[in-house]
Amino acid sequence: MTKSTARSASGTPLPPPKERRRLREARSLSEDAVAATIGVTRTTVLSWEAGRSDPRGRKREAYARLLASSGAPDEKAPGSRTPTPSPTPAVPAGQLPPDSRPLTAPVPPPDSRPLTAPVPPHSRPLTAPVPPPEPAPVPVAPPRPALSPEEAFDVLYAGAAPGLVGQTYLLTGRRLLSLESVERAFHHAWQRWPEVAVDRDPAGWVRAAAHEYAMSPWNRLRAVHRYPDELPAEDPSRGLLEALQELPPACRRALLLHDGLGLGLPDTAAETEASTPATVNRLVHARAALAERLPELADARVLRDRLRALVGAGPGPFTTRPARTVRSGCERRTRTWTLAVASAIALLAAATVFTLVTAPRQYEPPLPAAQQIEGVPAPQHGPHALTTEDKRLLAKLRAEPAGGPERLVPLLR
Repeated sequence: MTKSTARSASGTPLPPPKERRRLREARSLSEDAVAATIGVTRTTVLSWEAGRSDPRGRKREAYARLLASSGAPDEKAPGSRTPTPSPTPAVPAGQLPPDSRPLTAPVPPPDSRPLTAPVPPHSRPLTAPVPPPEPAPVPVAPPRPALSPEEAFDVLYAGAAPGLVGQTYLLTGRRLLSLESVERAFHHAWQRWPEVAVDRDPAGWVRAAAHEYAMSPWNRLRAVHRYPDELPAEDPSRGLLEALQELPPACRRALLLHDGLGLGLPDTAAETEASTPATVNRLVHARAALAERLPELADARVLRDRLRALVGAGPGPFTTRPARTVRSGCERRTRTWTLAVASAIALLAAATVFTLVTAPRQYEPPLPAAQQIEGVPAPQHGPHALTTEDKRLLAKLRAEPAGGPERLVPLLR
């Protein structure tokens, strides 16, 4: 997923996430100013700069034009502030302004000396001044050693993986798919760990990747993920899980992020790549559908508590694999794809070399089309003329009584 330039279906290029932020700061633009210019929220702009999502459609074109114009320092952008020098009033020649002050310190008058008399030398104390006591040294804690990339990844995996499995299970209703989605999201995170490690919300980065993979429509083509898992009849959460599966995927995800995880409307809209009004409409539709199916969930607080309890419960007996196993699986998968690509390139190069070796070295003109030759008599069709021997044999055959040898002629009795 690491590319120097992101492209959409329309082909509009965008710089990398770090370059987007640098171009914005080069023009002294804030996130709010960029969001107001394009028509999105500030959280959406932060998500674009972090690389968790990319704009689409007209917003992508507007964002690309704004970043492209960031390279010209002479242009003025909306939301940027240019310091304006304060006007200096004109002062007539030979006259100082009223608020100007002399640069030399004022000299006190002669009668402003202190009234205390000097102390005679013999009245000074003979003891030396006692220095103040030195403060006790404050114990300083030794600095903590920096975590290695593997240790930092393991900490993130241990804290976020169990909760992500429960979230993806609520989105899909499939236990195996929820575990696969979380592992695939952490595979992507380990591949792009330098970018994820400096992200403002690494857990949010992994959550967005897991939700996107879990809700992909391509998973329905696999027989193991085609239908949701069967729930036991005595399960108390069966009604809510079935009601969630009947919601549209976009409404289900917005409801989980806002009511189940407690994200705000701007953050929910940024993660789902939608506007805030569209996110509000999805939440209203999802709550109304659940209240119609389950009347006890008409209260938003009850629905929020039920969803958070389901997120914390997880998908059941399935547990996540150790972080070390996930990292090794990611590295093994990367090596496999690298070898496959290298093999394909080598095969293509060998086919190219074989074609160059076996190709003709000179131009061979094609054969001309057939033409009729004049002056040659056309061949005669039909039976040829009989020779003398042919005529003799023909006369002999006709002279036979039955038109054949004598041994085949029947005898008369």
